[in-house]
Amino acid sequence: MLGQGLTFVLTMLVWWLSTGVILMLCSLPRRTFGWSLAGGAILLAVACYGLVSSAAVHTTTSAYVAFLCAVALWGVLEMGFLMGYVTGPRKIGCPDGATGWRRFCLALSTVFYRELVGALTAAALLWLNWGQANQIGSFTFMILLVMRISAELNIFLGVPYLPDELLPERLGYLKSYFRAGPVSLFFPASMATAGLLAVILAGRALGADGPASIGAMLLLTLLMLAMLEHFFMITKLPDAALWRWARQMAVAKPLQKPLP
Repeated sequence: MLGQGLTFVLTMLVWWLSTGVILMLCSLPRRTFGWSLAGGAILLAVACYGLVSSAAVHTTTSAYVAFLCAVALWGVLEMGFLMGYVTGPRKIGCPDGATGWRRFCLALSTVFYRELVGALTAAALLWLNWGQANQIGSFTFMILLVMRISAELNIFLGVPYLPDELLPERLGYLKSYFRAGPVSLFFPASMATAGLLAVILAGRALGADGPASIGAMLLLTLLMLAMLEHFFMITKLPDAALWRWARQMAVAKPLQKPLP
């Protein structure tokens, strides 16, 4: 139980800190993006190597390595989106009167490249890790991808509280595709599905031993955090306050040297 507790805490710290670092880098002046993306490219290469090399054996260490590498890979892709490089062919707001299928197609065109890259990356990870002993990296990325798509669809269909406070100004046009209002039937359906998966993972985390238990706890905690982000959409909680420090660090002015 001690190992599972530490895994739970570690996953929460990784989620909180990695999100904050991405938000901080994306809040810096645009002239810094090249350096951030160069660092991201190096991290991407390291993460890919770690995912491939850790897949052959299923130990506690390889489970942690695969999980952290998958989160790093996801973070680099999200940074590319928030910086405005991997979005979609449409970069303007939703026109007045657009409803139904037309509104959906317009919304999809604003994030099409992002969704395509995510799907191709997930397919590549599943292919590379197919039949391998350690599947934690693939499952981690799939949870992040599926739960993000779920959040996007819920925001599109309608939620009481839109999570748009952390969206950069350069992507402000995306807000016109959000809908503030009562939740649709998709919200309870998506949460019920995620909850069922959480129960399965919890049973494995508590019933298995060693690496299998740690791996399940990593996935369970990540899934629970993704579900928490969904519930932020229906409860008036200051979720943006969790990463306010990241924005403050990005806009902080350097200390001036005292006059002689």
